[in-house]
Amino acid sequence: MSAEPIRVLIGKVGLDGHDRGARVVAQALRDAGMEVIYTGLRQTPEQIVETALQEDVRVIGLSILSGAHMQLLPPVVEMLRRQEGDDIMVIAGGIIPREDIIYLKESGVTEIFTPGAKTTDIVEFIKSRLIDTP
Repeated sequence: MSAEPIRVLIGKVGLDGHDRGARVVAQALRDAGMEVIYTGLRQTPEQIVETALQEDVRVIGLSILSGAHMQLLPPVVEMLRRQEGDDIMVIAGGIIPREDIIYLKESGVTEIFTPGAKTTDIVEFIKSRLIDTP
């Protein structure tokens, strides 16, 4: 197992003002031994990427309930690529229609967790992808 905890940034991108789910996920990740940075509400894609790079995180988890996922998630992935942060895994959760999930994954979002996803599934997904990897 890795000596250092997995560092995760949890953020709310866009104008969505509902963060209960993001806070629940952040706490579940902390309880699982991860180090979590929570950005708070109403972050821009640029702010998310800047914080992720400054904090040297391995995962960005974005919660979006506003319906603007197609406009907000792909730019995060693209900015990471341009700033040599493409080794940072991007996952998302919220109300995202099934037909949009395919496009988001093609654009570089690693996984989408829809309403009803268990926090244990999110924890296990992250660990399965990152434990014992550089």
